[in-house]
Amino acid sequence: MNNPITELTKLGQSIWYDNIQRKLLENGELAAMIERGEIRGVTSNPSIFQNAIAKSNDYDAALVPLAKAGEDSESIFWELAIKDIQDACDIFTPLYEESEGGDGYVSLEVSPYLANDTEGTTKQASELWARVNRPNLMIKIPATKEGLPAIRQTIAAGINVNVTLIFSIERYREVMDAYMSGLEVRILAEDDAGSIENVHSVASFFISRLDSIIDKQLSADSPLRGKIAIANAKLAFEAFQEVTSGIRFGKLQLARANYQRPLWASTSTKDPAYPDTLYIDELIGPATVNTVPPATLDAFKDHGTAAATLTADLAAAHQACADLEKAGVSLAKATQDLEDAGVKAFADAFTGLLETIEERRRDAA
Repeated sequence: MNNPITELTKLGQSIWYDNIQRKLLENGELAAMIERGEIRGVTSNPSIFQNAIAKSNDYDAALVPLAKAGEDSESIFWELAIKDIQDACDIFTPLYEESEGGDGYVSLEVSPYLANDTEGTTKQASELWARVNRPNLMIKIPATKEGLPAIRQTIAAGINVNVTLIFSIERYREVMDAYMSGLEVRILAEDDAGSIENVHSVASFFISRLDSIIDKQLSADSPLRGKIAIANAKLAFEAFQEVTSGIRFGKLQLARANYQRPLWASTSTKDPAYPDTLYIDELIGPATVNTVPPATLDAFKDHGTAAATLTADLAAAHQACADLEKAGVSLAKATQDLEDAGVKAFADAFTGLLETIEERRRDAA
């Protein structure tokens, strides 16, 4: 029987694991998943770290001495997170080297409190890059209006970036522009910092949350229910193909630029009426990544279908988005609402995480 993940990888898509926890790093499970070919990278975010730290005692042994040393809760968080990220990067190093920088990345997000702070984001991205000190790190920066110039500056500095919280095609085009602008600035650097061949990026386009917000605005019998998120992602990939086949990116490729691969995020199925592998099965294509939480990975391994679906039925995808507007539902408003909600959700998770660490810090100190 064919392994669907093996088949998916052959089709040019990489599965990254949307999860990190210290016990996975220490008990060998993460290494085993890589060895089995199940995952080719890891992503993290404030919610994931909140679950890892608040819902386990995995971190207590490391937290206590930091607390006794007088570190505040946020400093303790970064110490704990950076150690996890470094260890994960080291576990992925063989894959990173074998794939010549194509895969093997681990993502660490800047503070969600900085989502609307260009200067603060740029500064922290540089600091985290230096502290982790691993070539297969990606710094996650949200695709807010204020995040775009930070993305450009961070790429220009030669730092790998995972652009997160992308919901609309319009914003995605701005993200691709920021990536290319950063590469162009870097090429023009007057010293040997001008190389771009080792600069890598992914653009994390969020999927299932869009159906969740759109479906609530549609009638129960609407044929558009459960269709818009996939249609939107297919149009995003169409935009990616358009940009990467254009003259501007072609010039960058002459300087050995890498694709900023589209990454499908938020791919767990939120509505139990839909198949639990829906947002993997329908979005498989070349030069892409799908980052999946544990339950979705297990489901796809068990009964997923690997086929080249991403470029299929493009006309239907365009029609679905057009029909949505005719139905009186604004895709532009939905995607902006989702961006705002995503920024708030990560900030709230970070606040909860710091409160948990503060409680344990007080107990230990």
